[in-house]
Amino acid sequence: MMTDYKTPGVYVVEKSVLPASVAGVSTAVPAFIGYTQKAGLGFELVKVPTRVTTLAEFEEKFGMAPSQEIAVNVTINDDNSYSITSVAPSGLTELMHYALQMFFLNGGEACYIVSAGPSVKIGDTEPAVSADFIEAIQKLETEDEPTLLVPVDGVNITDGVGNHEGQIVEALNQCEKLKDRFVIADVITSGAAAADALEFRSSVGMNNLKYGAAYYPYLETTLPYQYSEEKVTITYNEAIVTIQVPGDADGDGEVTAGETVPQSVNTESLFSIKDTKTDLYNRIVKEITKYSVTLPPSAAVAGLFASVDRDRGVWKAPANVSLAGVKGPILKLTEDENDGLNVEPENGKSINAIRAFSGKGTLVWGARTLAGNDNEWRYVSVRRLFNYVEESIQKATSFSVFEPNTAMTWLKVRTMIESFLDTLWRQGALAGAKAEDAYFVQAGLGVTMTSQDILEGRLIVKVGLAAVRPAEFIILEFTHKLQES
Repeated sequence: MMTDYKTPGVYVVEKSVLPASVAGVSTAVPAFIGYTQKAGLGFELVKVPTRVTTLAEFEEKFGMAPSQEIAVNVTINDDNSYSITSVAPSGLTELMHYALQMFFLNGGEACYIVSAGPSVKIGDTEPAVSADFIEAIQKLETEDEPTLLVPVDGVNITDGVGNHEGQIVEALNQCEKLKDRFVIADVITSGAAAADALEFRSSVGMNNLKYGAAYYPYLETTLPYQYSEEKVTITYNEAIVTIQVPGDADGDGEVTAGETVPQSVNTESLFSIKDTKTDLYNRIVKEITKYSVTLPPSAAVAGLFASVDRDRGVWKAPANVSLAGVKGPILKLTEDENDGLNVEPENGKSINAIRAFSGKGTLVWGARTLAGNDNEWRYVSVRRLFNYVEESIQKATSFSVFEPNTAMTWLKVRTMIESFLDTLWRQGALAGAKAEDAYFVQAGLGVTMTSQDILEGRLIVKVGLAAVRPAEFIILEFTHKLQES
């Protein structure tokens, strides 16, 4: 339509000649849920989804890991020299800071943090409770950017039926409702693969399994424990150390000013010997550095998802890739145990194994969702590719809301979707020798809509994709060729 110009002059008019396009959304923005040392300056960020891009930014807003309690046993020899008998860090009570380190080490970038509460929740006074996690997960429903849900500290929950699996169920329900995110779950590792898998499968339910994947076992990382010297307790064996404290030094039954009396003790902190027993202090510090943190695998796997998506694409299965910052899994799985995790004939519920291979490192050795018996949604990469395509197209076509429901609008929508899918096909995300074998887009009266649909304001577009699937089983067939001459 020609503009009605009223003032003499030169006017510039820009006309778009390129068709509208679909911009791909982010695919690997995890939301980590767990307890933190702090949450903002006070606690204003408790259960508030907060975006962070670096470990330093996380530490500024949510603090460090709590100081680890470490028990050190020292033997006093006959010549009054010391021998360190054992070093025993207590069980980790907060995983979030360590988990973020593993996420960034494995290629993670932006992520969201949802603090379920202060660290005291899993200290000596209060255990981790499922209500904190369920509420934190629910808060994520209003956030559009997160595409992965990772309940980090959920493995420490001890209340309620099914323990931490209750949070997995809540997260899966949210994924089904929003259809734009995916759950990375941990399987608690207690020492026996079959028993651990049975416990997890019995508790996680049967609904919405296509929106999640589980990983097993825990990983021995290269991360050192964070500790304070006051919380390193040294216990002496085979001898008694005496210290001077106020008391009755002369034995007259009365304590007077300045008197001291010997008191026998066999424990003291690392801090207290820093100046008095320097050699022992240095030896204990060196010994503590030999111990590293054991963590559930979900945070490292989330980083791997981000790395694979960035380098290869969301359609590449996040498997057969080595994990950084890992010494190895805490359990070495046999082929039979791996079989039992990967394929569960009764209810599906595949669990992806993490295994160490000689000369290759520690690899994620599975690419299945929890819906392991579902031919459509068996693979992580297929489910996440559809999430990516669906949300990208949904956001790109929002311009057509309230546009005339006519053939011109249908053509615009169909053309932009076809252009997007053609690009994906050329990148290798879709299977097919020709574009028409890889995807289809339909929109039109008598094709996807009836006259009644148009009267009621519905523009219906049908999209079909031939997603590439991972080659999970490579079968090499050999025959003995008989001599012919």
